[in-house]
Amino acid sequence: MRIIPASEMPIHADGSAFHLHLKPEQLSDRIILVGDPARVNTVADYFDTQECEVSSREFHSITGSYKGKRLTVISHGIGGDNIDIVLNELDALANIDFKTRTVKPEFKQLTLVRIGTSGGLQPFVPIGTYVAAEKSIGFDGVLFFYAQNDKVRDLDFESELAKQLKWKVTGLSPYVVSAPSSLVEQITQKDIIRGITIATNGFYGAQGRELRLPLHDPDLNRKIEAFDFEGHKITNFEMESSALAGLAALMGHRALTVCCIIAGRVDKNMNTEYKGSLTGLIETVLDRI
Repeated sequence: MRIIPASEMPIHADGSAFHLHLKPEQLSDRIILVGDPARVNTVADYFDTQECEVSSREFHSITGSYKGKRLTVISHGIGGDNIDIVLNELDALANIDFKTRTVKPEFKQLTLVRIGTSGGLQPFVPIGTYVAAEKSIGFDGVLFFYAQNDKVRDLDFESELAKQLKWKVTGLSPYVVSAPSSLVEQITQKDIIRGITIATNGFYGAQGRELRLPLHDPDLNRKIEAFDFEGHKITNFEMESSALAGLAALMGHRALTVCCIIAGRVDKNMNTEYKGSLTGLIETVLDRI
């Protein structure tokens, strides 16, 4: 049996995970993920009870109960690199014995729903719309560092994507991962659109925003907006859904990203006072997770 060395999985002296500072007993198997550490309190304010609260860097966690369900809410910060940290440590907390540093014989599946914000790419997803990433397109490359990633990717969709976008970014290939249909059914109803979400490895150039630096492919967003594969259109941009979907699928967990649209990339409008718009989405996810 492989013993995982300290250099591969650092553990604090108190028995907590290196970045999250959580201990295995502090984690629920139902987890809500948010980007902003302050948003953790917004979600946890709905809890009936709170049993623990832990903060470390951008990672803020609260575990408690809501209508009889034990839940953990965790902030992950911005970007797929942070998702890589959070997902690996959450999986370790659930499925690795921290005392022996060995994988537990029985697998524990986690259900993870990320509540985020996003930019809409179609007229049918205006500001204020809730969109679930039924498919996530990764412009981040995170998944390619893990073996057998092709088993969780939609290769036909990827091929059509590269063709229609006339992909020009060398050294980086978009990948596509579907969310579990069971979780999509559980979380989405008529109030949440099932869409296709692109997660990028940046907020500006990677999402087609041009400030002082010119873009490598100025037409990329136009091609993204025009993309159509078997009647499916790309609905929105954000920065974490693909890493979450891909890593969770490889690990055997259930994960889904649901976003509130706060920017209209086609109409070029933006709601910077969006925090109130998230309240309804938080309440919905809490009731359905």
